[in-house]
Amino acid sequence: MSPDRLVYMANQIGKFFEYQKANEVVPGIANHIRKFWDPRMRKAIFDYLDQGGEGLDPPVRKALERLKGEAEGKHRKDALPESSFQGT
Repeated sequence: MSPDRLVYMANQIGKFFEYQKANEVVPGIANHIRKFWDPRMRKAIFDYLDQGGEGLDPPVRKALERLKGEAEGKHRKDALPESSFQGT
């Protein structure tokens, strides 16, 4: 899948979650991507993030940075809480 398509999809997820409680936006985005994106899609967006991540909305970028850290074994202490939103 092309990086442009992944950026579009990730930003669409972000747009959905921007109307949730402020403290649930980033966790909601991260949880959705963790649960529903294929590992190859996550790797591709992480690679794109490493190249600068142009076009990613700020909350999406933050969620992806956290997910990437989790995948690399970082951020264990500040891992994202599960969102209380039931649609994720």
